[in-house]
Amino acid sequence: MTDAGNTAVEAAIEGELRLMDPQVRGSAELLGALLHPDFREFGASGRYWSRKSIIESLVAGTEPGRPRPVVVSGMEGVQLAPDVVHLTFDTEYNGGHVHRSSLWRRTDDGWQMYFHQGTPFHAEGE
Repeated sequence: MTDAGNTAVEAAIEGELRLMDPQVRGSAELLGALLHPDFREFGASGRYWSRKSIIESLVAGTEPGRPRPVVVSGMEGVQLAPDVVHLTFDTEYNGGHVHRSSLWRRTDDGWQMYFHQGTPFHAEGE
């Protein structure tokens, strides 16, 4: 369940959606503004990504699942602490489905993604 009217959750959702924008994904500067300096990811492919490796891959266009867009559903968020928000949602791209979870932290530079994990799943009927 999303904390209705919670500006922290709204800011994290906005950042999450911006990270899916092809223009943002093609810009090291824009990505850098949204990804925390200590960012880490366990991708749906099983690969571990550091901040540096995911920015390089996205900007180069070599990240799995390109090109975008993806279909996003069920995005929910909860504020875990004054400066931490947890988001969960599902994505569908080219017939593949992934459960996603991310942690966002408020920093002096605004809300930044600190951690992300994608876990593939089979949708009903597949």
